[in-house]
Amino acid sequence: MRNTFLLICLFLAASASATEVMDTVRLREVVVDDRHTSEEMHNLPQSVTHLWHETLTAEHQPSVMLTLNRLVPGLFVPARGMMGYGVNSGGAGGIVVRGLSSGVGQMLVCIDGEPQYSGIYGHSVADFLQSHAIESVSVLRGPASALYGNNAMGGVLNIVTRQATQLFPRKVASNVTVGAGSYGTVQAEATNQVNNGRFSSTVSAQYNRSDNHRPNMGFQQAGGMAKLGYRFNRHWRASAMADVNYFYTQLPGTVNQPMTDNEQWIVRGAANLTLHNNYGARPVRSLLRGRWPISTHGAISFYTNFGKHKIDDGTADPVNAPSTRYFRSRDNVAGVSAWQTFGFFRGNNTTFGLDYQHIYGHAYYTDKQTGNEITIPTPKASGTSHRNEVAAYVDFRQKATDWLTVDATLRVDHHSIAGTELVPQGALLFKPMKDGELKASVSKGFRNPTMRELYLYPVSTTDLGPERLMNYELSWKHWVMAGRLSYGVNVFYMKGWDIIQPAMVNGARVNANVGDVENVGVEAQLDYHICSHWSLATNHSYLHMDVPVLSAPTYKGYLGAHYREERWSAQAGVQYVAGLYTQVGANEQKEDFCLLSASVNHRVWKGLSLWLRGETLLGYRNYEVIQGYPMPHASLMAGVSWDF
Repeated sequence: MRNTFLLICLFLAASASATEVMDTVRLREVVVDDRHTSEEMHNLPQSVTHLWHETLTAEHQPSVMLTLNRLVPGLFVPARGMMGYGVNSGGAGGIVVRGLSSGVGQMLVCIDGEPQYSGIYGHSVADFLQSHAIESVSVLRGPASALYGNNAMGGVLNIVTRQATQLFPRKVASNVTVGAGSYGTVQAEATNQVNNGRFSSTVSAQYNRSDNHRPNMGFQQAGGMAKLGYRFNRHWRASAMADVNYFYTQLPGTVNQPMTDNEQWIVRGAANLTLHNNYGARPVRSLLRGRWPISTHGAISFYTNFGKHKIDDGTADPVNAPSTRYFRSRDNVAGVSAWQTFGFFRGNNTTFGLDYQHIYGHAYYTDKQTGNEITIPTPKASGTSHRNEVAAYVDFRQKATDWLTVDATLRVDHHSIAGTELVPQGALLFKPMKDGELKASVSKGFRNPTMRELYLYPVSTTDLGPERLMNYELSWKHWVMAGRLSYGVNVFYMKGWDIIQPAMVNGARVNANVGDVENVGVEAQLDYHICSHWSLATNHSYLHMDVPVLSAPTYKGYLGAHYREERWSAQAGVQYVAGLYTQVGANEQKEDFCLLSASVNHRVWKGLSLWLRGETLLGYRNYEVIQGYPMPHASLMAGVSWDF
């Protein structure tokens, strides 16, 4: 298998993803951390991968997850089929970065800089993250709790929603994309953007469905997003966003124990209202120094994300043991965040921030026939929880010399159950040459216990504190050939303690802060814009875990290829995964596999294009990412896209 991978890599090495490489060139001047600062990417303490809308939609993938899985080193997203992840404990859709998973709340997902996760289980919902609504994605690898707080223990996936402010010279732009293909899969989306002076708007809608490759594995999704913006003057602007999605998912069970009636009906939504300010350099009077210029910019944001779930756990024996109840839940995470960055003197950025959020969850069961709420035999199976979190932080960044930048951050975070946590972070950025950067950083991450761990099911207990982790990292980034080629490599060591897991305490099996994490790894990526038609992008990661974690591969590598001319574009990519843990413990199992994907796009008339996409084109055997769920063989999608 390794020889096969190397042969494919040699074949593809003549080219790669042009949009990804163009992104890399642009990254040196763009905003990547939408919530807190507008510094260049290479000044951030964490290792960051930033992807634009053009890259996320280049292959007309309806979900952003598969693109991130390929283009971000150290990140892996487990799946069960061609479309749809669901929300149950089977592990699909959990974003795993460096052995830490959003499925258990250790990796934070944000929309426009604000946290998005279930108020009961603490996990993100992968089916909610659709490419049509996304302007850009930044993946911060490594703890970012100093700025983002709870759940940013392994890093942050920050999504910036579509905005029409970039439209130029056009004032109105629309797109309709439809496609169909293998396993009864259909995708459709429509977007309209308006930029008319001070006012801007983006409205989009999508519908996706698939039968997938096994019986009782259907998936449907429908939803939409709207974002409005208004610029009051050159200093102040406001934006408002709302995004709502509905999902229906069937889960067939494992091949050895098929399930029937295992269905999920889910509504997830998010909204925010943000007021931004930017005053640039303005004269400020000092009693000691007279007048000197000081720059400042910031924002205050009010946000909410919410969910309503109805789940039928199904049955393996519908005749003798039919399913008779639904699990239902409602959750909400709402809050306000405010930050302001000041440039007190040359080369300085100092950010002050305040965060508050209220976390709510209500879990219960209803009878299938009557719809009435019921009590089931399992202790603490239902419950309601309200938790609050408030925090303050300061981030000090100073360019000391032309070759040295210093960054230090401190956060004080208080949780109504888990108590108060101090979260430091620091980094040194060296520039030994004009286009080379060496960065050394140390950062702390933490995760507060969820409602499930505190109040639900027999093992729950309120006698829990935060999970904690320290990360030590050294990275090198180098741009050559006038920015056409860039490469980077980083090594990290992380040590975590107080990990929450069931344990025997005073003769009873309950959740306790008793686990440990110790991971070490290497990540590397290279982007090469060969010429106006050809380019190359590749990334690789290696991870050693002292305690193996499900869905965390030992090695993941990707090599992509892209060719572009006036009317045609084509790209192909190969991904090799080795040592992916599908079962841990006494019966540990690992999986290796190699996947080839390709797509082609042809503009037939003005904004009208035809596209074709293929996945798993090697016709790979029944490999498994999640134990008991074999993945589909080769699949094809074809469609049309119209820009007008």
